Amino acid sequence: MFDHRFSHLTSAALSHRAEQYAHLLREVADGFPACPHQGGWADPRQSASEPVLKSVEELAARIRREGELFILIGVGGSNNAARAVINALGSSGPDIVYAGNSTAPSAIEQVLRRMEGRSVFIHIIAKNFATLEPGAAFRVIRKKLYDTYGENAARRIIATGTPGSSLHRLCQAHGWAFLPFPETVGGRYSALTEVGLLPMAAAGIDIRRLVEGAAAMRERLLSAPAGDNPALLYAAARSLLYEQGYRAEVLTFFEPRLRWFAKWWIQLFAESGGKGDRGLLPVACECSEELHAMGQFLQQGTPIALETFLRMEDEAGPALSPDGVDDGFGYLDQKDFSQLNRAAETGSLRAHSARLPCLQIMGGPCDEKTFGGLFYFFMLSCVFSCRMSGADPFDQPGVEAYKTSMFQALGKE
Repeated sequence: MFDHRFSHLTSAALSHRAEQYAHLLREVADGFPACPHQGGWADPRQSASEPVLKSVEELAARIRREGELFILIGVGGSNNAARAVINALGSSGPDIVYAGNSTAPSAIEQVLRRMEGRSVFIHIIAKNFATLEPGAAFRVIRKKLYDTYGENAARRIIATGTPGSSLHRLCQAHGWAFLPFPETVGGRYSALTEVGLLPMAAAGIDIRRLVEGAAAMRERLLSAPAGDNPALLYAAARSLLYEQGYRAEVLTFFEPRLRWFAKWWIQLFAESGGKGDRGLLPVACECSEELHAMGQFLQQGTPIALETFLRMEDEAGPALSPDGVDDGFGYLDQKDFSQLNRAAETGSLRAHSARLPCLQIMGGPCDEKTFGGLFYFFMLSCVFSCRMSGADPFDQPGVEAYKTSMFQALGKE
């Protein structure tokens, strides 16, 4: 799953760094005992237990049966995982709209227009119900829902939040459905909980296969020795390359369906590892389009970045057959688009690795099981990377700075 042949690092150096942190595997198996309030995602069979799956599936079935439009209100970790999978695999249920992730007037106006004449359900995700963006969007969208349906609007509102929170009390007072946001899981680690699973299930995603993929990845990683463990080796490579002076990591992918997964990956590593004036800046490169932009910089710009290629299994795609027009592309005859895509990826890897360190992570087919495995792999790798750099993988104190200034500007005490 992990290949470092193009990283400019030796196998011995990588294995040695990984083995220095072998104890982290035991911590995962024990549910992060040093962080008892943050390890609730460490075992997908518990965070997505049978009761959780049944509750989510029952609620999703009603949304799919009655809804034409499903509005997911949340920001960052609250909706990135669901958005990644839904945008990659599509929705076989209601149309999915995302709100609460922007303060731009045009964004909320667009959502309100989409609600016109449609059967609407809304899902507000807020662990502490204090973040402005989803709170403001929920207020505006909720009002329109009540203006349209009267008191019947209550059965169209679902909230996911902390039990006992102000959002929970509002649900009890107004008859809104409530799902618990696990208190031992942070937003960016919530893909395999009710937080990510309900929107996916409402879109028709097979959430059981997603959890199956995550559980299989957990078993694989916890059974592999430290010196040959893909997650520890990836974290070790990031650590060693940072020590060599690299300051950014580019996630490069040749499957456009990974666009929103890349945004999830960026948040995971940026919010977890960017602390104490340290950390690799995570950015993404969607190919082959951005080979004409980011590719140029990586090939000849300031050498500050390492590059991680996330390789997915290609579908065959249409074949290129001659049509009697001498267009200069005859060398493509009888090839299909999977061959073109693989050639572009392989050519980029070889060209870029001649100048900068490149890593490879092999995914699988673009399906639920693969996404479950990738979520778990990267979350675990992120924790390992943070522990190697000395960062707390579960807090985000820097985020509060903009909130303080924003609340002052808006007159909040």
